[in-house]
Amino acid sequence: MPLLELERVVAAYGKVEALRALTMHVDAGEIVALLGANGAGKSTTMRVISGLVRAASGTLRFDGHDIGALGPEAIVRFGIAHVPEGRRVFPGLTVKENILLGGSNRKGVARAELEADAERMFGIFPELRPFAHALGWTLSGGQQQMVAIARGLMSRPKLLLLDEPSLGLAPLIVQQVFRVIAEIRQQGTTVLLVEQNANMALGIADRGYVLEAGRLVVEGRPEHLRDNEEVRAAYLGGRTQA
Repeated sequence: MPLLELERVVAAYGKVEALRALTMHVDAGEIVALLGANGAGKSTTMRVISGLVRAASGTLRFDGHDIGALGPEAIVRFGIAHVPEGRRVFPGLTVKENILLGGSNRKGVARAELEADAERMFGIFPELRPFAHALGWTLSGGQQQMVAIARGLMSRPKLLLLDEPSLGLAPLIVQQVFRVIAEIRQQGTTVLLVEQNANMALGIADRGYVLEAGRLVVEGRPEHLRDNEEVRAAYLGGRTQA
């Protein structure tokens, strides 16, 4: 049974359809890449899964449960964490305080357990440890992205939704972030990844989906997508030579 299933999901902003009968799935233990141009519906897909946008029709199932009518807080408790585009680190809080906020939805958890989980985040992101007491506004873009991912992991999700984690980062930092994403999967968290850098995304993904104007146009394993001429031309830097 897939961990996450979307079946003919439709979502709209007013009269504009952003998702058009989208069907896809994510299996436990996978990294799945969601690719497409700006406006293709990638971020809307993430928002529908996390409950920030309500689907107009279709079915969403997570871990065997119908989650289509649930709000964001309930979906987090089911085991889905959403790290949105733009990082959204709280500038007036310290790095550690930002990270601890990610566990705020875990009702009844002792402070000591949250502190232990925050310490585990510093193990995953050792670059952040020297900045534990630095305010969010003082961090670089790469450091803010690591804080955002760590904050998402604090809810102990089964599925982590990452929306454009490389956006605005230097190439060396992008490589570092993608190494961390691969490590997160190795530690048992399934990942659905929206990413403009298709080459980097397919380098760590098990499968990928390509959206265009809210519709699924291509899906498959990375090697299949790399061999697809239209995908190569649009997202991977040109067509293969005849």
